[in-house]
Amino acid sequence: MVPARPIPDVTPPPPPLTIVVPTYNERDNLPRLVERIFASVSPAEAELLIVDDNSPDGTAAVATELAAHRPVRCLVRTTERGLATAVLAGLAVARGAIVVVMDADLSHPPERIPDLVAALADPAVPMAVGSRFVPGAQIDGHWPWARRLNSRVARLLARPLTPVRDMMSGFFAVRRAALRLADLRPVGYKIALELIVRHGWTRVVEVPITFTDRTAGQTKLNLGEQLRYLRHLARLYAFVLRGGRRRARHA
Repeated sequence: MVPARPIPDVTPPPPPLTIVVPTYNERDNLPRLVERIFASVSPAEAELLIVDDNSPDGTAAVATELAAHRPVRCLVRTTERGLATAVLAGLAVARGAIVVVMDADLSHPPERIPDLVAALADPAVPMAVGSRFVPGAQIDGHWPWARRLNSRVARLLARPLTPVRDMMSGFFAVRRAALRLADLRPVGYKIALELIVRHGWTRVVEVPITFTDRTAGQTKLNLGEQLRYLRHLARLYAFVLRGGRRRARHA
């Protein structure tokens, strides 16, 4: 009797890097975003994970088309919406040891992804942030003054929570193994601030970027999001006052 041969495992190994991009009505930006991402990182070393909140404009369909030629996955959420929770959903199913989070609107330069990843080569650095407010960074002159003012006020309100200058950034890299997703309680869209405060991270590296305002689609910032941000801040200040940041640092 011929012994049975073991069936070889043909499951591809996980890529070293996952890039998580939350989307809602971003179909016009996706093709260019994918092109720039995979011109900056090797398709053999990374996957792009689109987390779409059931966009009515067909964003998920575009992502599916792009997946025919690039390592793109699309997770469609039909029961929940919101940028922060979309990012958490992406972090939960990311396969890479390092995860980069960025927006879909081309305001964050994919060309700086390698710099964010390189910053994590230091094991003492838990997070690298694409920063608009450190030496060498630039902001597109067409960014509306109202958005600039909103950003400045939001950063001032969060300043006692962290020394990171651009804690509002939606462009950052973290190690997946270091995340305690069950401990996170985000409200609204500022997930980087949530990660920094809840994990007690102090050695965050800020990588200068050139930030450009979106050219397609519409901003998701509105009064509702601003009110949710204030609720989020209240939660984080309560967490810190209860000694949560000290406990997180020693967890």
